[in-house]
Amino acid sequence: MAYVRIWIHLIWSTKNRQRLITSCLRPKLLNHILENAKQKQIYVDQINCVADHCHALISLGSTQEISTVASLIKGESSYWLNSNKMIQGKFEWQDEYLALSVGESQIKRIRAYITNQVEHHRRKSFSEEYDLIIQRYHF
Repeated sequence: MAYVRIWIHLIWSTKNRQRLITSCLRPKLLNHILENAKQKQIYVDQINCVADHCHALISLGSTQEISTVASLIKGESSYWLNSNKMIQGKFEWQDEYLALSVGESQIKRIRAYITNQVEHHRRKSFSEEYDLIIQRYHF
């Protein structure tokens, strides 16, 4: 048996960063992502969204790849939103995403950061946050 603990902070946005995730839609979407991830054996430790993007703390299994996990979460959730007509028009996620490795000592901090997304984005926009991450991690 392989013992693997690889934590990933996954961040993805709506297509063109449209503010489509309303406060009414948010709990339904988060619940659906969690249920779908569980069915696909994707361990989502923490997840939260604001109007234009989502953050998730994920522990990868020994056979999982970041690109596959991101694709499964994003693809199935947009399909679910569209097939259930959860918004007017078509819902899409941006093709790109950010995936950052997280050390065991940083787990509590990242959980709190994800939990407090609504408050955090009262002070800083997603564009500002995104640009800061790009600079900080030298992408």
